[in-house]
Amino acid sequence: MAISQEMFGAGWIFVPVILFVAVAILHERTVRARARAGRAARFYSRGLERLEDRWAGQGEAGARFVDDHHPYASDLDLFGSGSLFERLCVARSPAGQETLAAWLTAAADPPEIRLRQQAVLELRAEVSLRENLFVATDEVGSAIDSSALREWAVRRRALPAGPPRFAALALAILTSLAVLLSIPSVLRMLISSTHPEMAVAVSESARPWLFGTMIVLLLSEGLLAAYLRAATLDAVGAIERSSDQLSLLATILKCIEGKSFQSPMLAGIQQSLRGNGKPASERIAALVKIVDLLESRRNPFFAPFGALLLWTTNLAFSIERWRAENGPDAGRWLDAVGSFEALSSLASFAYERPDAVLPEILEGMTNFKASGLGHPLLPPSRVIRNDVALGPDIHLLIVSGSNMSGKSTMLRTIGTNGVLALAGSLVCARSMSISRLRIGASIRLHDSLQEGTSRFYAEISRLRQVVDLASGPLLFLLDEILHGTNSHDRRIGAEAILRTLVEAGAIGLVTTHDLALARIGDSLGGGVINVHFEDHLEDGKMVFDYRMQPGVVDKSNALELMRAVGLKV
Repeated sequence: MAISQEMFGAGWIFVPVILFVAVAILHERTVRARARAGRAARFYSRGLERLEDRWAGQGEAGARFVDDHHPYASDLDLFGSGSLFERLCVARSPAGQETLAAWLTAAADPPEIRLRQQAVLELRAEVSLRENLFVATDEVGSAIDSSALREWAVRRRALPAGPPRFAALALAILTSLAVLLSIPSVLRMLISSTHPEMAVAVSESARPWLFGTMIVLLLSEGLLAAYLRAATLDAVGAIERSSDQLSLLATILKCIEGKSFQSPMLAGIQQSLRGNGKPASERIAALVKIVDLLESRRNPFFAPFGALLLWTTNLAFSIERWRAENGPDAGRWLDAVGSFEALSSLASFAYERPDAVLPEILEGMTNFKASGLGHPLLPPSRVIRNDVALGPDIHLLIVSGSNMSGKSTMLRTIGTNGVLALAGSLVCARSMSISRLRIGASIRLHDSLQEGTSRFYAEISRLRQVVDLASGPLLFLLDEILHGTNSHDRRIGAEAILRTLVEAGAIGLVTTHDLALARIGDSLGGGVINVHFEDHLEDGKMVFDYRMQPGVVDKSNALELMRAVGLKV
């Protein structure tokens, strides 16, 4: 009875231990849940920033995609702080960001555009999917070097296949067994050195052949490791520090695989992630485990055991085997991630802009027609909408107006919505139809000290680029054409350039506050219409309504603006 009481009393010792373990587990789960809630809060906080027009400078600006020589990217503010890319992009991987940038800078073919439109419509309401993707990738907190991963996946094999691989594995197993079997003999030798009376017992049990075998095996491991050292380092060098990148890729792939989609493009993306009997996320996760095991060789306590097991060499063979089986698919996985994240970005924009509509994509004609067109970077409450019609019967709109009246903004509104439509996105309009068009713009140009070019030379170089684009269907947007030269040369040059564009079948707009230039439409024949923006004075202040009206503007506000800033004119 006393013994049972003692045992019962001793048992109480384990109660606080069990409680501590239980509390520790609960605490860890609570910490993880709190961290996840925080990441989810960041997702919705960024959404609110976009809805409340506080997004500029807060997201991924895509500065690395800036190209001043692109025919419209800089003119339409596609990249940089406050850009269209920053407004759209919710992609977490460079692959997604690169795909979105590619879609914005090159028009797709009409069938491809329609496939993207269907996918965007399906993803538009999938807020929880975008939240899960954000939360999961934010937890990993890394970035995928897409180009490096593609290169690694298809590079030539570093380690030789066949016998060397089996030799490395066999030596690791045999050497480990020899060491384990030698441990009792080593212990007896140590005992005999301190207790001579036990020397006879030790000698009777000593096994010299076992020590000899172990030494031979260790030497063989060293020779094999030295022989394969360069190839081993080559095999692991490009991937050994990529665990976080691979984990991010696996996380994104798992989110894509876990949803059922109906649109052909999304279903095709999912299909591209299947193969070899396992989903892509599982295959990437298997590589992550190998890379994590490889990292353990840097632990000083594990290093002796790693050397005994030929740890690095054997894992290098495992990496090579994984690459041989899955490497050809890696590029397809990255393409799938890029396309999905680009579609998610367009879908997020569609969800957050209920005023946006799906444009009609036309074939067989040169057309841009929109009603209620507004700039997508402006909040709906501040958008001033206008109607635009360009097509077979109307080739050119000559837009006149005073300074600050909205001419340049009109060009950017048309161009930016055109970019969105040709990328597969919804647009900010009540209705819109567009054919597949190249876009060429001359709106924001600068001189370049590095390139030794003046502002005027930069403009005429861009105009030449735009004219060259007219070899195919073109939408051109020219702001204050040739305003860097004298009136005589400007009129002659502008008329010649516009005539070339119109005769090539291009459609577009040219703005000017030079009333003489506004009348060159008379010499270009039919299909040219004059429109204008105007302003008026209210209580001594300039007021603009930013609405496009027919005809040529009949007044200028330059003197009033100069007086408004204190110049005596």
